[in-house]
Amino acid sequence: MSNLTIKRVGELLRSVFEILWDKPDGLTAKEVLSLIPITNQLSEDELRYSSKSNLPRYERIVRLATIPLVHAGWLLKTEKGRWYITEEGYQACRRFVNVQDFYKEAMRLYETRKQAVPESIMVMEIAQEAAWGQIESHLRQLHHTKLQTMLAELLRAMDYHPSWIAPPEKERGHIDLIAFVDPIGAKGQRIIGQIKHRGQAVTLEGIRSFLSTLGPNDYGVIFSIGGFTNEAMQALASGNFQKITSLNSGAFFDLWKQYYNQLNREAQDILPLKIIYFLSKDQ
Repeated sequence: MSNLTIKRVGELLRSVFEILWDKPDGLTAKEVLSLIPITNQLSEDELRYSSKSNLPRYERIVRLATIPLVHAGWLLKTEKGRWYITEEGYQACRRFVNVQDFYKEAMRLYETRKQAVPESIMVMEIAQEAAWGQIESHLRQLHHTKLQTMLAELLRAMDYHPSWIAPPEKERGHIDLIAFVDPIGAKGQRIIGQIKHRGQAVTLEGIRSFLSTLGPNDYGVIFSIGGFTNEAMQALASGNFQKITSLNSGAFFDLWKQYYNQLNREAQDILPLKIIYFLSKDQ
């Protein structure tokens, strides 16, 4: 980035914010970076692949240049490679209209807060994005019965007690598994699980339909590989569906990581995980 002007870096960062501006749910880094050539005219040099990172040069520039924005609290990057503008980021973008001032302020804040070598952070970000992409793809390809086993064993690791799993011929039913909150079901409370693995987002009507299957002492869990529509998520957050817990792929995976060591070997083999360590060098 040594032969780049501050103005050019600021222009590329502004493009990132323009792409994310009306995306409250964010976008994946891959989506953001693929849109930059559409929103910003790139030079041949910026489109050329870097021999050091095997990335288009503009992508490497943007990944490195967004690190100060993260440390400034203006941009949020999740472990699953999703980028969001924070409220502070919206305010900063309105306050610093000049692209050079925008980048300079981010760098100033970064210098006071930086914690790691930028190159190491970029390598880790790319690895996290690639890892989550593989995990999400793996979940989508699993058969329905495997997902049933995963949900049942996850609940068991959380000290619940699965008592019934729907056989394959019942795959299209509303209920995929039943678990009790105590070993013999004496307390009467049950957890009713439903799995949606066809890749389509669960709608509000789907939430209502599932709610109708729950008894007075039942609590529902919907695990949807395709996630949930905005309308469904808003309804779930409103408090009208307090008896239902929704899990998209990301939320399910977070629980899978948390309870991974409590899972039996059969369950771990369905989605095996391995920890990889990255350099985090204090300044």
